[in-house]
Amino acid sequence: MLRCFAVLLAVFSLTGFAWAQTPERPKIYGIAYVRVKASNFQKSAETYSKILGLSIAGKYGCAKVSHPCFEVNALQHVELVQAGVGNAGSWLDQVAYRTNSVTKMREYLLSLGMQVSGVQSTANGAPLIETQDPEGNRMAFVELRSDETLTALTPTQVGSKLFHAGFVVISLPLMRHFYVDQLGFHLYWRGGFKDLPPGTQENDADIDWYEIQVPNGSDWVEFMLNIPGNADHNELGVQNHFCLGVPNMEKAIEQLHKNGLALDSKFADDKSEIGRDGKWQFDIFDPDMTRIELMEPAPAKDPCCNPYSAPHARL
Repeated sequence: MLRCFAVLLAVFSLTGFAWAQTPERPKIYGIAYVRVKASNFQKSAETYSKILGLSIAGKYGCAKVSHPCFEVNALQHVELVQAGVGNAGSWLDQVAYRTNSVTKMREYLLSLGMQVSGVQSTANGAPLIETQDPEGNRMAFVELRSDETLTALTPTQVGSKLFHAGFVVISLPLMRHFYVDQLGFHLYWRGGFKDLPPGTQENDADIDWYEIQVPNGSDWVEFMLNIPGNADHNELGVQNHFCLGVPNMEKAIEQLHKNGLALDSKFADDKSEIGRDGKWQFDIFDPDMTRIELMEPAPAKDPCCNPYSAPHARL
């Protein structure tokens, strides 16, 4: 009896010790950068620097970066990486998030059984780690200086904040468990292409967009659902995208045209529209047909399907 009690006590002590040592998840403030594949840096730079008016001065996140890099503000930027010949799949190469501690985030992710890189440094010296979510989407966490602030950088700039990144998701339950249950993201909005009949219970199959905000900020990730497995490059370019926030859509489109976007361009929508989420939005495309969405922060009308469940992003 004493021996059995001793064994049980040892097991309890070990499991209790393991529980006590589970690292606390550090904060996740927002999106630090998105990295996009490009087949021709010069052509893509025309879109990001001239048409969108993003700065290439390299004063903040782009400082010392060797590949093309475009600053949205002091905390957020867009990077380009060279696409390989015949490169298939998503051309949204990586989404990076700001955290208050890269070291603690690494410990936390390792405790989840994830494969995580060692602590690296960005080109300008910020600590960074890289990993992948359960469906293989590349992600990173970076620790930035606390004195940096959100600031528009150029007078011709269209969009001063990176609102969200969106990518194709196959299994909503799997990805929801990782991002929501384990990383602490929370629901912002969900909806679908079709309105359900009154009284119909919504299920996961009815959802085409599932948006979740970071735990400690208002930036969000958009899961693009129900996309065919054989989707071609153009379709994946529409789905795997990122979004810039603008205070006024009419003025933003006017600035795009002043910056050189042709009125009949094949790289832009014909006109802005209010989406199913109730917000004004407008799409342009880079030369490789990756979608860049412009969006006002607050809805102009009630969204379809479900109300918003968290505060909107601010510019």
